[in-house]
Amino acid sequence: MTRETVSHRDGHVYEFGPEMDPVYEAADGESLTVETIDSLNGEIQRDDDLLDAIPEEVNAATGPIAVAGASPGDVLAVEIEAVRVAEDRGRVLTAPGFGLLQDDPEIDHPATRITEVDTDESEAGAVEFEGIDVPIEPVIGTIGVATGGGTVSTLTPDDHGGNLDTTDVTGGTTIYFPVFQEGAMLALGDAKAAMADGEMCGTGAEIAVEVDATFSVVEDPAVPLDRPLLDTGDAVKTLASAETLEGAVELANADMLDLLAHHHGFSRTEAYLFSSLVGGLEISQVVDPQVTARNAVPSEYLSVPF
Repeated sequence: MTRETVSHRDGHVYEFGPEMDPVYEAADGESLTVETIDSLNGEIQRDDDLLDAIPEEVNAATGPIAVAGASPGDVLAVEIEAVRVAEDRGRVLTAPGFGLLQDDPEIDHPATRITEVDTDESEAGAVEFEGIDVPIEPVIGTIGVATGGGTVSTLTPDDHGGNLDTTDVTGGTTIYFPVFQEGAMLALGDAKAAMADGEMCGTGAEIAVEVDATFSVVEDPAVPLDRPLLDTGDAVKTLASAETLEGAVELANADMLDLLAHHHGFSRTEAYLFSSLVGGLEISQVVDPQVTARNAVPSEYLSVPF
């Protein structure tokens, strides 16, 4: 089946807000290919291209894509079928005031390393860093919907999604979002060819990608959704962002209690106790204006209630 392509050339945003104009309206259940540009708009191409400061316009997110029938209170399901790198290089870098180790005197700010992409040796391919091959495992860094109120930079994660920088947001994962505005208004970008949990220096191997995804609306969800939720196939993961890591993990754990209570008929206390037996707290990123964490429960103990 032929699918439409939505490109960053059709439109992209640097902010998520309550009022967003779509570049495309998808039917409920429609599959699209979404093309993104790297988070630095192609400006970093060589090792001597340095980022002296974080630009005002960063993390361009292709879209927004309206999904017909999505209304506040619904859930938007985005089934990510594949993420493919779309250029021959990534870029990993530091910038002043950005990253985990800003006060380490032995780390240069700014610094850039271009990670050449090699797809010849295997189907998956690798990026090369200082003579070391790192497997290509593409990740969508920024993905989210229109906010419930207020405008949020694509550099910042929050309840609408945004700059989640979560390694699970890749091919084979379905990510669910609360819908705050008509049409949901999804936008995505800021992809990486490779990235570690934590994204310690503030970037992965930033790169343009093509994303195949299917967009579906869940009306009247059995469990209300306040923040993004992941289904990787192996685990269900609640995803939360806050000013502190403690705040993020508390939110992620609290959201998981609702799912466990619904699935098993637990009381809140029973769900809390059970989460300590089977859950697993994971760090997504610690370098954005808010940090992001997730709580993972294996699929043998929990299924998505949508």
